Amino acid sequence: MRRALPILLTGCLMAVPALADQALAKVKNCLSCHAIDKKIVGPAYQDIARKYGGQKDAPDVLASKIMKGGSGVWGVIPMPVNSQVNDVEARKLANWVLSLK
Repeated sequence: MRRALPILLTGCLMAVPALADQALAKVKNCLSCHAIDKKIVGPAYQDIARKYGGQKDAPDVLASKIMKGGSGVWGVIPMPVNSQVNDVEARKLANWVLSLK
């Protein structure tokens, strides 16, 4: 048990930022249209991570789309502007989404 405790604690500490970013997505109403593993109104976050994951500028592209909205990439339903999300929050959300491959 003594050997397992540090591993367990390390795993918990590593999960904290991801949980915080998921909580940010909830607070900013992102989860009204998106889910981690399935399409709701917008694409699943895992699908977004797979599509953009190999791109060097993916965090910047996604952060911009989070704040400014967009259309045409995932179908005809546009993503609205999210004026309640600032630059730092958009970057955190983008990096969190990209981590969900």
